[in-house]
Amino acid sequence: MPALSKNKDHLAPTLLRVAIPSPLRRTFDYLPTKDLINSSLLVPGLRVSVSFGGQKNIVGIVIDADNRLSEHKLKSIHAVLDDEQPTLTSEILALCEWCSRYYHYPLGEVCHLALPTLLRKPSPLPIKEKSFTWQLTTQGRQCNAQNFSRAKKQLAAWEAFVERGALSPEHIKVLDISRTSINALIEKGILEKITDEKPTPNTKTAFDTENPKALTLNSEQKHALDNIHTDTFNCYLLDGVTGSGKTEIYLQTIQKVINKGQQALVLVPEIGLTPQTVSRFQQRFNVPVATLHSGMNDKQRLFTWQDAKAGQTPIIIGTRSSVFTPFPNLGLIIVDEEHDLSYKQQDGVRYSARDTAIVRAQQQNIPIILGSATPALETLHNAISGRFTHLHLTQRATTSQLPNIHCIPSSDDSLSPQVVNAIRQTLAKQQQALVFINRRGFAPTLICQDCHWVSECQNCDSRMTLHKLSPTRQILHCHQCDTKNTPPSKCPKCHSKRLQPLGQGTQRSEEELRALFPGTPILRIDRDSMSRKGELANALEIINSEQPCILVGTQMLAKGHHFANVSLAVILGIDSGFFSSDFRGSERMGQLLTQVAGRAGREKHQGTVLLQTEFADHPLLQKLIHHGYSALSQQLLSERRLCDTPPYRHMAFIRCHAFQANSAIQFLQQTRQHCENTLSSSPSLQYLGPLASTIEKRNNRYYYYLQIKATKRSDLHYVLKTLCLILEKQRAPKGLHWLIDVDPQET
Repeated sequence: MPALSKNKDHLAPTLLRVAIPSPLRRTFDYLPTKDLINSSLLVPGLRVSVSFGGQKNIVGIVIDADNRLSEHKLKSIHAVLDDEQPTLTSEILALCEWCSRYYHYPLGEVCHLALPTLLRKPSPLPIKEKSFTWQLTTQGRQCNAQNFSRAKKQLAAWEAFVERGALSPEHIKVLDISRTSINALIEKGILEKITDEKPTPNTKTAFDTENPKALTLNSEQKHALDNIHTDTFNCYLLDGVTGSGKTEIYLQTIQKVINKGQQALVLVPEIGLTPQTVSRFQQRFNVPVATLHSGMNDKQRLFTWQDAKAGQTPIIIGTRSSVFTPFPNLGLIIVDEEHDLSYKQQDGVRYSARDTAIVRAQQQNIPIILGSATPALETLHNAISGRFTHLHLTQRATTSQLPNIHCIPSSDDSLSPQVVNAIRQTLAKQQQALVFINRRGFAPTLICQDCHWVSECQNCDSRMTLHKLSPTRQILHCHQCDTKNTPPSKCPKCHSKRLQPLGQGTQRSEEELRALFPGTPILRIDRDSMSRKGELANALEIINSEQPCILVGTQMLAKGHHFANVSLAVILGIDSGFFSSDFRGSERMGQLLTQVAGRAGREKHQGTVLLQTEFADHPLLQKLIHHGYSALSQQLLSERRLCDTPPYRHMAFIRCHAFQANSAIQFLQQTRQHCENTLSSSPSLQYLGPLASTIEKRNNRYYYYLQIKATKRSDLHYVLKTLCLILEKQRAPKGLHWLIDVDPQET
């Protein structure tokens, strides 16, 4: 290519600065195709197909387009993949750029994270089928209840249409209207099917100003709602005890936003919370309510993402990555259960969806609500210091009182006689009981009773969990590397046949409960039992029918569920939280216990919580039981201040893993030296490590980290930015991988 003229009067070809999904923390320059030189179509956020390295056709994102001159020979892009508007809006692109800077991760990788899977590929996109609704015909609007005197189900369906107007298939399902009733009304000429070419719901008139379905608020709820202003940025911490009616405040705040023609984004920590949340929202609002989570297929996620971007979906309820969903008129963000660890990505871009949501709200000048009964200490500190507006809900929204917690001494995790008797009394009163144990499988390990051999994973520093696949088939499963083995028939060490499962998991608890309470429905809710589509929804339907039953499960049961007929909660196996190697262990223990206890007695029955523990006199547990999570959090904050840990110091980890432990240790030692040389005179910085991770060996790789703490956040980010430049120029040992984890949540 001939050298480009540097004459200022000469119009130079436009250069494109493109973000590529690669480990390199920079963008790359490309030339446009000849037909697009100086084109107004070349704008930031555009998807383009380019060659990079050995890859001939990958998707990049245009970050900038200008008329700079280049002295280097550049490749041209292959094609522009977007027809009219850029895929990434200016708001989302700005959010990605912040995320890349703050978490020190390549911008191209962050941009790809913000896209649905199908938009990360250069292949043509699938075509969405036209949406449709059912609505009353002229004849249907002239009917009255007497026309359905002999058809009660048809009457209920007709009344739903009179009340709500047009209904989508999703609304039909939520309202429990049968297809038989719909077909009968169609045959009678009462209903008609309307296909929407471009569905544009009139969100400004979707509600009455006073929604008749809104619940009456108590004084605390009304005070909180009145103090949430929807016309400017502010971060509100809605700190309410379990059952205090936080969701109703969400709903009524969303109503204000929708009435102004704006959209709302609601983040939830787990997929398991989306069905009940969506159901409640759809029953309340007569506008499209969509979900975004990993349980959806690629087409579903793409179409929902596109509808949100086009302004066709006023309300999106989604998990962590939904924070990057584009909205043309976003007016409110809600982060429910804001303390939950699920909001922190643990691989790839290690971003916090909660913190990213706060930045997005600030960038777009809209309010954000963080809701929790057990706020994270960092969030609580921001509220106490005045950075966030602190809204308190200290009483339950119903007449029920907070449950009483009773400690029961126990030497193991099996059910004590007091617990069994309490469950029996609960079932006799036609109520439901919940048994919580945060361990999947049948037993945490298998042990030899003669030589004390333990079933350990050969690839990891962890024990293999015993799972029962059927009454006659078992496996040993490593939850770290996913290795699965058949249990030995005799001890590999001493050849004894006296092999015994040790400890209690959800499967073993379920088996024990079935033996104790034959004929009573036992519902096990954990990742293993709820892996198939629809299984969780079916279990929740049985629970919500309020028939007497026993629920047994892991944290899937503890997060935000509203079980009206659960009056007893039994908590097993949380003693390890008192002695965790993680400085956040006590905080997590308090949050978990409070959240599980909060599932009991939420409506008409007084709740009771039975905690089996060997440490009933532990001062932190006593503080929590007698004074609540608020008092515990104040004590933990005082301890954090003394120990110079977050939120009083800013923290980052340099994590690495390698096939040899020495390789990881030497790499981090050199990394620490680089850090100390960068700001050697700054008293703000402290270094600790290299340190082995809690589970040092996982899948035949050794995991270590270097801890960096700083009084000034600016010093921390300066060191990390400089470090990235140094480490990228160095050739890491073969098989060694490193990453930066800002604001780490797990050690």
